[in-house]
Amino acid sequence: MFDDRSPIYRQIADQIKGDVLRGVLAADDQVMSTNQYAAYYRINPATAAKAFQHLVDEGVLYKRRGVGMFVHAGAQQRLLRQRRERFFTEVLEPMAAEARALGIPVADIVARLHQLIPGDSR
Repeated sequence: MFDDRSPIYRQIADQIKGDVLRGVLAADDQVMSTNQYAAYYRINPATAAKAFQHLVDEGVLYKRRGVGMFVHAGAQQRLLRQRRERFFTEVLEPMAAEARALGIPVADIVARLHQLIPGDSR
């Protein structure tokens, strides 16, 4: 499950964020405790706790004292907005700069996008 590309706590946080984005975890759903998570994935409980704290700090999860961690209302929409913004800044803007440097017309880019994303007429 984990690889060497980034710290394990970030990979855990990214996995939970992905579950929230896909609707696997909905608002007010309870997530595994840090100890359950650590036991299931055979990692240090402090690593799981760091991931969960990171998600609390980002407003993805919230704590109910003595009960556990839950998905924050609005987390899915907030994550979707963040990912869309990151898509534009990290993917689209560099692609547009490269297209401009290569002299590719916008119409050609749009036509190719329509081929890659069939059925989307927006």
